[in-house]
Amino acid sequence: MNSNLIIKSILKTIGILIGVFLLLFFLYKIQSVLVYIAIASVIALLGRPLNIFLKRKFKFPNGLAVVTTMGVFLLIFIGLVSLFIPLVVKQGENLSLLNLEQLENTVQNLITQSNAFFLSHGIDLLDEIKHYDILENINVIPNFLNEIVGTVGSISIGLFSVVFITFFLMKDTQIMENSIYVFTNKKIETKLRASLETIKQLLSRYFIGLVFQITILFIIYSIILMIFGIENSVVIAFLCALLNLIPYVGPLIGCFLMLFLTMSSNLGLDFQSEIVPKTSYVFIAYVIAQLIDNFVSQPLIFSKSVKSHPLEIFLIIIIGGILFGITGMILAVPTYTALKVILKAFLAKNKIVKSLTKEL
Repeated sequence: MNSNLIIKSILKTIGILIGVFLLLFFLYKIQSVLVYIAIASVIALLGRPLNIFLKRKFKFPNGLAVVTTMGVFLLIFIGLVSLFIPLVVKQGENLSLLNLEQLENTVQNLITQSNAFFLSHGIDLLDEIKHYDILENINVIPNFLNEIVGTVGSISIGLFSVVFITFFLMKDTQIMENSIYVFTNKKIETKLRASLETIKQLLSRYFIGLVFQITILFIIYSIILMIFGIENSVVIAFLCALLNLIPYVGPLIGCFLMLFLTMSSNLGLDFQSEIVPKTSYVFIAYVIAQLIDNFVSQPLIFSKSVKSHPLEIFLIIIIGGILFGITGMILAVPTYTALKVILKAFLAKNKIVKSLTKEL
């Protein structure tokens, strides 16, 4: 190999590396747009079965079916927001400047009762908390709320972008696929078309399965909280159920949130004879609900929707969490499913691929 070929090879490699770097930098700069596209894609996949049903069963034109589907989603979204309004209003009143003294007295009362309970059992776990003024910076709360209000404009833009992108993803289902096919040859395009169709079907079933999972947990949590007379039980149940979208970590956060709100809604009662037993019962019921979800709901959803073994899913979620944190855990299953479908299309004869994709 002469020197000219070596130089050309080196320059070509450098050019490729520079191109990859510029592409990654560009993607980093437009990450908010990528998030909008990702959210819109999930919504489009969720609406896909309803959209197809309206067109096949009721003979809706494509545009009318899309508008109807998005209208249903909009009504669901409005209903969910209306559930949170009372809770947000109440928390806003509690955290306002006019109620700072009342809020401080309430929290201090909770700390005092908690400390008395543990001391009566010979445990001095709250000794350090008693000497620490956790409310010394409580005046920053109104400023924080003002910052939240200042982000309403950005959220509005994001919401409009997601709705706009979702509409065209559902109306022109081939728009993203055609942009991918531009970079492929005819031989690869055929396999890729079949793979993308399979991916859409599996992910659509997966996301719908997640909706059923959250719905089941929401119903169980609502019943638990209503039985014990917890205020805003429906909203709390929905928040805790929604947190289950974050594998393994979400249920722990949901447990803490439910127990905390159970205690805070009964501050006027005796701590030892009322608050502790009620919180304990809620905790036991929450654990039972999670056991039902972990050993019944999740295995059925994962095995039926993405056709993967529960142990396989567990390992993929753990690996995704180690590599990319919470985001990796959430996206692990959809990404893994898509990769399996693509590998089966292009490497069907490989022994490892054949073993992993035998259920597809």
